[in-house]
Amino acid sequence: MDVSLSYFIQQVLTNPALAVTTLLTLGVIFVNGWTDAPNAIATCVTTRCMRVRSAVIMAAIFNFLGVLIMTQLNASVASTISNMVDFGGDTHAALIALCAALFSIVIYSVGASLLGIPTSESHSLIAGLSGAAIAIQGGMEGINIGEWVKVLYGLVASLVIGFGMGWIVCKAVTLLCANLDRRRANGFFTYAQVVGAAAMSFMHGAQDGQKFIGVLFLGMAFCAGQSSVANVIIPLWLMILCSIIMGVGTSVGGERIIKSVGMDMVKLEKYQGFSADLSSALCLLVMTVLGIPVSTTHTKTSAIMGVGAVRRLSAINFAVVRDMMLTWVFTFPGCGMISFVMAKLFMLVF
Repeated sequence: MDVSLSYFIQQVLTNPALAVTTLLTLGVIFVNGWTDAPNAIATCVTTRCMRVRSAVIMAAIFNFLGVLIMTQLNASVASTISNMVDFGGDTHAALIALCAALFSIVIYSVGASLLGIPTSESHSLIAGLSGAAIAIQGGMEGINIGEWVKVLYGLVASLVIGFGMGWIVCKAVTLLCANLDRRRANGFFTYAQVVGAAAMSFMHGAQDGQKFIGVLFLGMAFCAGQSSVANVIIPLWLMILCSIIMGVGTSVGGERIIKSVGMDMVKLEKYQGFSADLSSALCLLVMTVLGIPVSTTHTKTSAIMGVGAVRRLSAINFAVVRDMMLTWVFTFPGCGMISFVMAKLFMLVF
């Protein structure tokens, strides 16, 4: 399989399905950088450790580095996404179905936002790919259960481990700093939280960037007549392209999301913000190394809830928990069904 940039450009210019798939994938990466990446710096901004613009620029840079560096070191998340579904041996139909899956993600995300239903691009991607694979294969044989189980593990683990690590790290910081001068401690945690936010941005890029790299790589394989990307190395130019797009998306802002995550859920002090950033970054690192795709937003919010629980459970805004549950309830069947219908329609039309 030729994975050179020149060959890819040639195929995009001559194959409309690949062109649409590429544009949709890059568009979703941009939106992900715009809407999800601000979660990584929310606590850093709302505890007044950094100004919004400086934090956004930092997040853009570390998102870029996260996609680029971690994909080279360990591309197992991208591999999981690429291998979790089977579109069958007809690679032309598979490419059309993949395009339909991405198109359904856009439709679902726009519709859900208009109706006020919380969404997750990670969950939408997984549901969209699964719905399209079932449509083209005519049944559940389109789903690779072994890889899909990792998604189910990730759903539970990101919440449990994120909450648990948030509580443990914050409790440890509280005990270690109990006798320190408050002003000196705040000075230390101001800088420590900047480092924590940078680490969280790095891991956001590593997780979410790899998910969409896997999709675009799958489209390239279908265009080349291959039904699988097993044992094919992801090219460096693809990592750089996705890194840049996510970084640009992050750089356009996201102040409303910063306020929602960093202020509306739990009122945080500097040491708590540091605890949330460190624990969620560690959780994402473990999941990335294990090749388990998870929602970075849910990991961060569960870590914040764990931090808030150290003080008291009533400090947590459980409306956010409800929204996360609604995301799961609506996104998987909702986006999956739209993708199934769109894939059937696209195969009839094209």
